[in-house]
Amino acid sequence: MKSFQGTAEITDEGVKKHFKNFESSNAIFELVWNGLDANARSVDIKTIFNEMDGLESVEILDDGDGIDIENLQNSFEKFNESSKKDNDDKHGSHGKGRLAFHRMCAAASWYTKGANYDARIDIDSGSIRDYQGSYLEEGKQHASLIDFDSGTCVVLRNFTENKILCDEDLIQKLSKEYGWYLALNSDRSIKLNGVEVHIPSHELHEKQVNVSDYDFSLKVIRWDDKPSSEKSYNYLIDDSNRIITKKLSKTNNKVAFYTSAYAFSAWLNDYDPDTLELDPKYSDANKAIKSLYQKMTEFQREIYKDYLRRFVDDEIQRFDEGGYFPDYKGQDIDYAKWRKENTKKFVRDIYLADPQVFNRLSVKPAKILIRLLDKILVSNENDTLFEVLDGVLDLNSENVERLANQLKATTLENIISTIESLQRRQQAIHQLKEVMDNRYSEVLETPDLQKIIENNTWLFGPQYTTLGAEEDTFTSIAKNLRSEIKDIGSISDSDIEEGLKVEGVNRQVDLFLARKVPIFDAKGQQIYKCVIVEIKRPGVSLNKKHLQQVDDYCEIISKHPAFGSQKMIFEILLIGRKISKDDFQIRLRMNNLKDKAELGLVSFDDKMKCYVKDWYTIFDEFELSNSYLLGTLNSKLEDLSQKTTKSIVVDLQEKRAKMT
Repeated sequence: MKSFQGTAEITDEGVKKHFKNFESSNAIFELVWNGLDANARSVDIKTIFNEMDGLESVEILDDGDGIDIENLQNSFEKFNESSKKDNDDKHGSHGKGRLAFHRMCAAASWYTKGANYDARIDIDSGSIRDYQGSYLEEGKQHASLIDFDSGTCVVLRNFTENKILCDEDLIQKLSKEYGWYLALNSDRSIKLNGVEVHIPSHELHEKQVNVSDYDFSLKVIRWDDKPSSEKSYNYLIDDSNRIITKKLSKTNNKVAFYTSAYAFSAWLNDYDPDTLELDPKYSDANKAIKSLYQKMTEFQREIYKDYLRRFVDDEIQRFDEGGYFPDYKGQDIDYAKWRKENTKKFVRDIYLADPQVFNRLSVKPAKILIRLLDKILVSNENDTLFEVLDGVLDLNSENVERLANQLKATTLENIISTIESLQRRQQAIHQLKEVMDNRYSEVLETPDLQKIIENNTWLFGPQYTTLGAEEDTFTSIAKNLRSEIKDIGSISDSDIEEGLKVEGVNRQVDLFLARKVPIFDAKGQQIYKCVIVEIKRPGVSLNKKHLQQVDDYCEIISKHPAFGSQKMIFEILLIGRKISKDDFQIRLRMNNLKDKAELGLVSFDDKMKCYVKDWYTIFDEFELSNSYLLGTLNSKLEDLSQKTTKSIVVDLQEKRAKMT
């Protein structure tokens, strides 16, 4: 049996240093590529285990041309150089992949078969630069090659790395590594333990173009995930599906955009890039190739533009679900919704204009940036924001115009939103005045005023724009404590509005609203603000008895253990149609605290504040605080004299005016 041997042109230390950061599974990839480069139509990978479930061996079998035993000086004796160098149709153009096996095992054997020979080559990781080989006698060839005309079976043994050989993980890695190749070569197959490696998820885009009167078929595959080793290339392919040449795509720096682009044409059969580039008489062909690459780039830009829109929409949704946008606590629901959508729209435009801005940000910086943008967008400084962005972002003229238009639209939308909100609130005040002036004796049942108040808490001031949904435990305790107030439900003659009867007023009801919302105190610490609103029935005038009830309620709350937390503060509002003309105590308490500049304040300490207001004071507060805009708008208010009380109440219950 004839033997042979040789040594690679590098030291053992040099080989191992070269593969220092090499993933062990890549050793299998390199051996598969060697088979495909040898024109294999199929490559089968098998993992073989012993009776103790230990990894015995890995076999990589291909039906390619086999190893050229007579030319080992250009394959096994070269490192970082091989006979495949500068051949774009071949992957293993550096002559080093075969030695990567030492990252996962100690020994490798190449069984190979050609037209006139059977041979075996062995390398041990202990002396990795040296190989030993021999021609095989009949019957000594590896069993898997017996029925092949040619091919190679590489056997790896004595493993030092087992963890990468989970079939599920390895087949995913194989799919990402060879996806572009399998997509181009539908007649090739790779299997792992009998399971075929499939092309990864992707989108296929096709287009016909004409360059210099020659027809080309363009195919662009956009991969959902980045291939493991192959960058985005533009490939020129002849009629034999052979890669004539390839060039890095200009899409390589795009965000999460990975492509393999192919141009097919019979014209490429005679194209030799090395010859044509050197010979001036082929300048027309070179111009055609340059134009072809340009059309491939333009096609990919079209695909990228559509892809980026979808990608950014998914990113905005991820930001939303991840809490990147403000939660707008304390804001009206409709206003908060508009503002969030407005900020989303602007963030989307920035992302589309320059995707690198958000793509490279970690969670905290992204949240800070988005929330700062949200604040500036509703300020008077959004023109300044455009100047900043235009000076920092990498924007083309189209993106500059889009951002400028968005900021103009945002300003206009803010103005329109404010006007619409103000007009809705003005109309709500107008309707409530009608109820309190002329219809209060008809508003009898709890649902009438209850829903109006819940939908229009802005009536009590901007700090009460929205109080949120009921919190069962707090609301339940607050209601139960209310029942402990002496004579809370009794009505006397002195309480009744002039002209009404006790029987009618008794059919009316008081309203009670209790909410607990998280806020930040003056020191920036988060606390709970507990708001309790007591609205006396419309037929009752507020007097000292009701003030005493508020005082009693405050005392009951202060003694209850559930409300003793230092993280809770209380605001209690007593509201009635009007304060009795005979009352003295309420007005005295207000006068004594007028230096606090809080309208209606009747008592306060560090934990609790109490206010008394009548509806007409609330109406005047709104008109005075918005007098300039109301005067400018000069809105025509609806004549309500012909409308039924029920229709006015229903309209108020459905209104929700949004405004900060």
